[in-house]
Amino acid sequence: MVKLRRFIGGNKKEVDMTEGNIAGHLLSFALPLLVGNVFQQLYNAVDTWVVGNYVSNEAFSAVGTVGPIINMLIGFFLGLASGAGVVISQYYGAHRYDKVQDTVHTSILLTLIMAVAFTVLGIVLTPFLLRLMNTPAEVFPESSAYLTIYFAGVIGLMMYNMGSGILRAVGDSKRPFYFLVVSAVLNIILDLLFVLAFHMGVSGVAFATVISQCVSAVLVTVTLMRADSSVKLSWRKLKIHLDMLAKIVKVGIPAAIQMAITAFSNIFVQSYINYFGADCMSGWTAYNKIDQLIWLPMQSLALAATTFVGQNLGLGRVERAKKGIRTAFLMAVAGTVLCMIPCMLFAGPLVAFFNSKPEVVDYGVLLLHWITPFYFLPCINQIYSGALRGAGNSRAPMLIMLASFVVFRQIYLFVVANFISNTIVPIAMSYPAGWFLCSALTLLYYRRVHLASSRLVEDEPQEAEQAEQA
Repeated sequence: MVKLRRFIGGNKKEVDMTEGNIAGHLLSFALPLLVGNVFQQLYNAVDTWVVGNYVSNEAFSAVGTVGPIINMLIGFFLGLASGAGVVISQYYGAHRYDKVQDTVHTSILLTLIMAVAFTVLGIVLTPFLLRLMNTPAEVFPESSAYLTIYFAGVIGLMMYNMGSGILRAVGDSKRPFYFLVVSAVLNIILDLLFVLAFHMGVSGVAFATVISQCVSAVLVTVTLMRADSSVKLSWRKLKIHLDMLAKIVKVGIPAAIQMAITAFSNIFVQSYINYFGADCMSGWTAYNKIDQLIWLPMQSLALAATTFVGQNLGLGRVERAKKGIRTAFLMAVAGTVLCMIPCMLFAGPLVAFFNSKPEVVDYGVLLLHWITPFYFLPCINQIYSGALRGAGNSRAPMLIMLASFVVFRQIYLFVVANFISNTIVPIAMSYPAGWFLCSALTLLYYRRVHLASSRLVEDEPQEAEQAEQA
């Protein structure tokens, strides 16, 4: 118990990325994120594996295809949370620990307020959004039950993500990883207990997810409360600091809008997939579970790049920030290619792990073989967009991604479905097409912009209270 208290408290896990080996910092930051996200995908995969093998094909489709609805609401919050992380990382890099404190307490209070709003919105909008997605009648009840329970307990997900974002902003990606592992293991145990022992079906999977997320939220919150550094959380100090809120909104709202609208557009993409029936929906679900694993190296390194750039620009070290971006990109490409190869070679067994129905496997393998070769493309937009956000510029990535993933993709789908070939492969190729456009535009913009032009830290004498300094 004493060891656990020492681990949860303290500031020894924080990392100053303004000095030292760049590749080493990026790797040590990204690796816990990568492994943690593997565990997160593992327990998401267990959700679908359990319902696919022990409930029904309809339940499998229901759990697997509600992602766009969850991502639309949660994506908005995660975008706002990323704004808080950027503000904290820049002030932490500049050693403005008083401002770090203000941002931490503003962020936590904002999270609690938004958790109430998202719980109500999620439950109220679920039936409308499922109908908008053309959810088949046989899948509708299971999807509705899962989403209702999920949004009823969404505060756990939101508190964990905000709390872990605060820790990552000061270079600590290890403790959020450990808490995610605890959550993943608990989720797997509860999945098996609720579905196999208690026969709760889709509702059991949803309850397992909510409970495990709440446990991770408690762990990260206690960590912040026991910290002896600038990220220490004190409930008595909860307050919306308007100057910090303005900075969070400046960075976070564009990212929030981008994530929410992109996820909303995916509801329409899902409606095109749903047109082909339950087997295709299940094949798409299995493909998406594998797809999420391939994305992990680039997403983890993009978060590392965001923190690295934020801390270094906070201290005005532009060239070091740029060198870190190039290093993160090369590492992301290498990691993604290593993930792509086994997914191509073992597509059949991977899809069959989630659902062994022959028609489902055929759809999943077809999607993997066509889309997987293009995964090197989003490495560009993920790393460079993450770097721009770390610099405080999230407006440009928002506009580029909305143009590519919403406007272009919807035009592509409409033209292909109505005038070229309304079959699954041309529809699915809307994703690589959007990746290509987004990456090209992101790279062009990055080469034209001055990286430090959106820096959030004021160039004024430091007035931080030394008592706040770790």
